[in-house]
Amino acid sequence: MPLHVDLPDDIAALKALLLARDGEVRRLLDTVSTLEQALNVRTLEIEQLKLQIAKLKRMQFGRKSEKIDRKIEQLETRLEDLIAEDGAAAEEVETSPTPTRAKSPCKPLPDHLVRDECILDPDEQACAACGGELKLLGEDVSEQLEIIDAAFKVIRTVRRKKACACCDRIVQAPAPSRPIERGIAGPGLLAQILVSKFADHQPLYRQAAIYARDGVELDRSTMARWVGACGALMHPLVEALQRYVLQPGKVHSDDTTMPVLAPGNGQTKIARMWVYVRDDRRSGSTAAPAAWFAYSPNRQGIHPQTHLANFKGVLQADAFAGYVVPKFMLRRERPSVDASRGRHALTQHKIRRFLDLQPLFEGLPCPRNQPMLRVRQTIIARRHLPLREIDIYGTVKIAGRHQRP
Repeated sequence: MPLHVDLPDDIAALKALLLARDGEVRRLLDTVSTLEQALNVRTLEIEQLKLQIAKLKRMQFGRKSEKIDRKIEQLETRLEDLIAEDGAAAEEVETSPTPTRAKSPCKPLPDHLVRDECILDPDEQACAACGGELKLLGEDVSEQLEIIDAAFKVIRTVRRKKACACCDRIVQAPAPSRPIERGIAGPGLLAQILVSKFADHQPLYRQAAIYARDGVELDRSTMARWVGACGALMHPLVEALQRYVLQPGKVHSDDTTMPVLAPGNGQTKIARMWVYVRDDRRSGSTAAPAAWFAYSPNRQGIHPQTHLANFKGVLQADAFAGYVVPKFMLRRERPSVDASRGRHALTQHKIRRFLDLQPLFEGLPCPRNQPMLRVRQTIIARRHLPLREIDIYGTVKIAGRHQRP
């Protein structure tokens, strides 16, 4: 209803106008209440998704990490959709004087990125009011992130032949070396294919479709041969990495399942990927951290025993018996009180549940924040308990748990 109207002098007509305006105000209040409830539900869903993603990331290295990874991807996709919908709604109401929600803080762009400065000066050369000279007062700086599309190029090498005018001798510059003999792929293209396949999880047929959009037809079988050749080229680097990781000292080890396509029947079988990590930075070591991966078709103990055949030091791993050669099998030392093991597991279970709820307690005033404070004190006290480490030669060493996170 318009705000400025000619009001009638009749009391009945004025009452009718007031009733109509009251009805319109009630409808507007109901609309505002509905929008606020929808916004609260959306905000609550976003926060719930963030908590679930954080919890699943802490569980990511568990027994069923592949299922957890897929669940994390689904939740992150839903979270991105909700944030995108909020961004679209913000663009539609950009002209509104009051923003509907606070903008998320944006991290500063990295300093190592190349910056192209575009300086904009005002069109006025003199003051429009008095005609005086304009002097620099300050500047407003804003940055926008842009990407330069990757482009293919052909490196054409021309080796000219020259002949002697007296004895007809022919000379020519030697051909430059290539990563793959008689291959057309340069080192940059090979690195792009390997990173896309193994780091970005892009199969070769998808990469072939991506490159085809740029007019470059690369057969999948050709790229597969390039991947195999690159594996042979990097074999010396892998061996050097293995020697570095398995130097005398302390090594962390674990294994995880890997589905592998079984040839012939179209089904998958369960293989194993073994990882050996050298990282003692939390103990004050200045040595560079490194990880070495090894593949095996099954989980037989001969595989880790072969990997650790020349290793001398402390191996920190789970209770898998395959790490130890049978003649060096250890006696299982049981605690004096069997119930202590159960209490230990129960305490760890409770602490894990409290850590999942930690984001909900942060920022709350006392005494609501007291549960998390007590849990933190318990964690600090437990870090001073001994951590049992097993030497692969049969000795048992005790290391302080204060080094663990």
